[in-house]
Amino acid sequence: MSIDEVAGELYGLDPGEFVSTRTERAAQARADGDRALAKAITALRKPTIAAWTVNLLARHAPKEMAALLDLGDALRSAQRQLSGDKLRALGTQRQQVVNAMTKRAGELAAEHDRPASEQVLREVGQTLTAALADPDVADQVRAGILPATVTYDGFGPAGLVAITGGKTSAPTERASTRRPKPSAEDTEAARRAEAQQELDDAESGLQAARTDREEAETAAAQAKSDLEQTEARIAELRAELEHAEQQRHFARTAEHRARGELASARSQFDRMQRWVDRARARLDEK
Repeated sequence: MSIDEVAGELYGLDPGEFVSTRTERAAQARADGDRALAKAITALRKPTIAAWTVNLLARHAPKEMAALLDLGDALRSAQRQLSGDKLRALGTQRQQVVNAMTKRAGELAAEHDRPASEQVLREVGQTLTAALADPDVADQVRAGILPATVTYDGFGPAGLVAITGGKTSAPTERASTRRPKPSAEDTEAARRAEAQQELDDAESGLQAARTDREEAETAAAQAKSDLEQTEARIAELRAELEHAEQQRHFARTAEHRARGELASARSQFDRMQRWVDRARARLDEK
């Protein structure tokens, strides 16, 4: 049993099972005489709901997650090359993929009986965006062992600042590698490219929101139409029920009258039968 195996197991569990299973694995390590492993297991943090949702996504949609993180490599490469056109194209694609993956994460969470709130989905989207920028975050996301969500301040390989669980981590070694100081023109081009990318992301987000609004309006209109049809059908059924109740009343009255007439007819028949019997008897006497 290794810490990687235990972490892989724990972060794949429902959050409600994390602490008890962590305690069991730590106790098992101590029983095996591996106190260092027991200490490392105990130090593993229970994931937040949003982090668990990201881990769930990594485990149940590995191909889609790999495609997302490959996009991060392309974005960092374009940033290093100061390729404005490429950054704009990849930036739009990034927003679309992040939105799609966030939606998929929400679906998976619902399937596992933990529907995601808007705040949780927002944190999932922020974490996926951070994974695109920071290779270290990407590794955690890919492995599905994220204890807390991550936000990212800025974009590009230089000066990475990843904020994990409310704490700021230092730039990664790969990000802090020394590079020649860019010229003023390159800096301005990079600034404009980043601003353009932000605009493209915002417009992409606006388009996604517009689509969601239109879909919601269509769904609301359909629901209203369905309600009106149902209410109309209820009114029809109520009218039919009222008519049927009237028919039942008439039928009940007719049945009551018929039973009276039947009783009267039977009584009359009995009288006539007795009359016939008496007549026959007198005839026989003569």
